[in-house]
Amino acid sequence: MERLQAGLNTLLPYWNLSKKTDLKLLTVSENATFIARDPDRENPVILRVHRPNYHKPTEIESELAWISALRLSGAVDTPALIATREGSYLTSFEDGADTRHVVAFEFMTGEEPDADAALVPGFALLGEISARLHRHVEGWDKPEGFTRKTWDFDSAFGPEPLWGDWRAALGLTAEGQAVLDKALTKLEDRLTAYGKGADRFGLIHADLRLANLLKDGDHLGVIDFDDCGYSWFIYDFAAAISFHELNPIVPDLQAAWLEGYQKVRPLSAEDIGMIPDFIFFRRLLLTAWIASHSETETAQEAGMADYTEGTIALARTYLESGA
Repeated sequence: MERLQAGLNTLLPYWNLSKKTDLKLLTVSENATFIARDPDRENPVILRVHRPNYHKPTEIESELAWISALRLSGAVDTPALIATREGSYLTSFEDGADTRHVVAFEFMTGEEPDADAALVPGFALLGEISARLHRHVEGWDKPEGFTRKTWDFDSAFGPEPLWGDWRAALGLTAEGQAVLDKALTKLEDRLTAYGKGADRFGLIHADLRLANLLKDGDHLGVIDFDDCGYSWFIYDFAAAISFHELNPIVPDLQAAWLEGYQKVRPLSAEDIGMIPDFIFFRRLLLTAWIASHSETETAQEAGMADYTEGTIALARTYLESGA
């Protein structure tokens, strides 16, 4: 973190931030996010330092292109990009042998929602927002060279999984692995049958979890499109309940999300019937992520070994379901 902060300090003039700027770490997840407070500037600036060797520059630029298009359309309230003095939204610094790409965003007010009963009305609004994102994608003419990762069965659980191998999960026993293997077989069969038609598969945010939402009164802002990519539209609900899959309020959250979503964009009974599949998909994907990112605060807060046990419990329920 000290190296990253030192590297960022060399870039501050790129955004016309003065030497008096106070730079502090906000969070470390896939990337490291800093807040820069310049006494000569009215509002803080958010600086996102990308993990090396993950997203290529073209992928980051594609994310930024979608953010710009979404803001222009009014489909979602998300922080504006801040260009450097050269007019670029993407810059970088060298961190030893690694190149660290950096993007700057305007500061957005609000707080992460709590996972309690008061969250239910907010999920109706989140459903509307999700549907607006998906409807925007269906009519958006993507710029030439637009490139983002795909979140499907192979990229998540195949021979080269994007977030690591779930089999490395802390505390995973042979019995637990057998349960997860069996559940994965069911998941693969159902995803194959469901298919990737244009009405159900496309560009999505892919990480609409509570940490990426900012609640300010009745307003709900969306941040961090770093994981946006091609996947099933219903996956956005599963991502929204990340780390809370076993919470008893999930059925109420699901009902509220579906009510809000279908005010904007219709869903079929088949789409809705796939929700348990995507909840398991996301849970196992996060189990792999925690194993490969055990140094992060997010992974440690999840409990790691406890989270693995919860994943197995969810897999048993998934296997017992009639679908």
